[in-house]
Amino acid sequence: MSEGAGERDNRESGRGSIDPGVDIGHVHLKVADIDRSLAFYCDVLGFELQQRMGDQAAFISAGGYHHHIGLNTWESRGGSPPPAGTTGLYHVAIRYPSRAALGDALRRLIAAGIPLEGASDHGVSEALYLKDPDSNGVELYWDRPQSEWPRTPDGQLAMVGAALDLPELLREADSVEPAPSGSA
Repeated sequence: MSEGAGERDNRESGRGSIDPGVDIGHVHLKVADIDRSLAFYCDVLGFELQQRMGDQAAFISAGGYHHHIGLNTWESRGGSPPPAGTTGLYHVAIRYPSRAALGDALRRLIAAGIPLEGASDHGVSEALYLKDPDSNGVELYWDRPQSEWPRTPDGQLAMVGAALDLPELLREADSVEPAPSGSA
């Protein structure tokens, strides 16, 4: 297997790796209609509204954080999704803390009639793929513990793209109580 891009870039630039504590704090999505987007992200997925700025912006999160997702119409009110074949964000990935929580997300999507575009077991994670009301790609996933990630004999990561067993994922969700309203 070839070297990872990070290894190659760090060696060529003479710089060290980024601090492992760095993470993606939030994403801002351009949307056409704040109310329609809030209905999807809050009513279907269960995020909590933290702040709203009229019909221009809203900030939502899980667990009371200031915001994981910003929704705004500053440049997109009433707009349409970009045409195929253009650059931009492929999807925003929302990580769930457990397989059961991901199963609960699947249950919410089914109840709301939101179709999936795909569902995969990547070995390192299990993921559901869909579009939000503005056709932004959304991945809902949970990570397996690193000790369970598939690896090659020489220790390199070996992700896969296997089918995800959706009925089993729903059974997992049924085995636990849903999170109370207002909690992550």
